[in-house]
Amino acid sequence: MASLYLPNPEPNQVLFEESSCLRKMILNRPRKLNSLTYEMISQIIKNLKVYEKDPMVKLLILKGQGKAFCAGGDVVRVVLSINEGHWTFGVSFYKKQLTLDYLLATSTKPLVSLINGIVMGGGAGLSMNSMFRVVTEDTVFAMPEAQIGLFPDVGAAYFLSRLPGFFGEYLGLTGARLDGNEMLACGLATHFVLSKDLLSLEYALSEVDSSDTSTISRVIRGFSSRISLKKDSVYRRLETINKYFSRGTVEEILSMLESHEAANGDNKWIIQAISSMKSASPTSLKVFLKSIREGRRKELKDCLIQEYTIASHMFRSSFNSDFIEGARAKLFERGKQPKWGPSKMELVSDEFVDQFFEEVDDADWECLQLPVRENLAITWESKL
Repeated sequence: MASLYLPNPEPNQVLFEESSCLRKMILNRPRKLNSLTYEMISQIIKNLKVYEKDPMVKLLILKGQGKAFCAGGDVVRVVLSINEGHWTFGVSFYKKQLTLDYLLATSTKPLVSLINGIVMGGGAGLSMNSMFRVVTEDTVFAMPEAQIGLFPDVGAAYFLSRLPGFFGEYLGLTGARLDGNEMLACGLATHFVLSKDLLSLEYALSEVDSSDTSTISRVIRGFSSRISLKKDSVYRRLETINKYFSRGTVEEILSMLESHEAANGDNKWIIQAISSMKSASPTSLKVFLKSIREGRRKELKDCLIQEYTIASHMFRSSFNSDFIEGARAKLFERGKQPKWGPSKMELVSDEFVDQFFEEVDDADWECLQLPVRENLAITWESKL
C-alpha cells in the first residue's frame, strides 16, 4: 500500500509563482490534460495553507498549462491500485481531493480560476468551487462520469443543482459538453474573457493590492467580452429540458425524451442525450439523480461528505463493479462498451440505489471529516 504513495516520477506537476500580492497555482501536466495526481493535490493544499497565513497575499489564481485547465482526477492510477487489491488508496485519494475542493471553496483569499480549455470531473471540483470562474472561447465543460460507472461528484450535487431549472440534471445525466458562452449563460462561470487577453488580465490582477472582491471583479470585467449563444445551443432548449429532466425517475426522463424524438424527428441534442444515457451505467444515472435532488437542499460541505460515501462504495465494489468495468472498457481497452451490472434501468431498484448513500461497513473506512473553516463556502443560490 505504501508504494502507491511514492512520488510520481513527473517533476514540477504544479508550478507556484509569486507576483507582488498575487500567488499563482499552475497545473503542469499538459500531456495528461493536467489530470490531478495525489502529489498535485498535496502540493496545492500545502501551499494554500501557507498563502492563507501570509498577510501579504491578497489574491490567488489557479490555471492550467497547455490546452486543458484540468480534465479530471488520475482515474487510471486509482483503478490500477484497486486492481492490485488497494481500494483504500482510491478512497484516500478522493478524501484528499474533496478536502482540497472544500479548502478552495472556503479560502480566506479570493480565488480566480482561469478556465481555459478542457474542464471535466476533478477540474470542475477545483474551479466551480472558486469565487471567480473565468472562461474563454476555448473552454469545454463536461461531467461524463456516468460513462465509466462513476457519477458527477466533487461538489456537483451542490453546484449543478443550483443551475437554472433542471439544467444540472441534464448535464449530469447526459455528460453533455458546454462551451464558455453557455457556461456564463447558465451560471457555471462568472466572467468570459477572450483567451488572447488572459495574460493581460493576469498582469492587471498582479497589481491588485487588496482582497476586496468588488475591486477584483471590476478588474476582470475590464477584460470581459460579450457572449453570444449559438443558434443550436442546448441552453436555448431550457424550457424543454425543464419539462423532461424534472421528472422523478431516470426511466421517466428517458421515456419523455424518446417520445419527443419519435414525434418530432431530427433533434440532434435529444438524440445525443438518449444515446449517452443508454450507454451510461444505469446505477450511476440513478445514483446521480438522487444525489443532485438531495443536494439541492444541502450545503456544499454536506454534499461533499455524501459524495465521498457514494464514491467509497464504488471504489470498494460494495454492490457492483461498474466503476472497474467502465474504466476497463473506456480507459484501458478504449472504446469498448462496458457490461454494466445491473444492465438495465428497470433492474436498478430504489433500495439498491439507497445502499450507496449509507456508510461503508468496513474497518478500513471512516466518514469524511472536513476541516473547520472560518470562511463560509461560496453560496450558490438554487435557480429552480
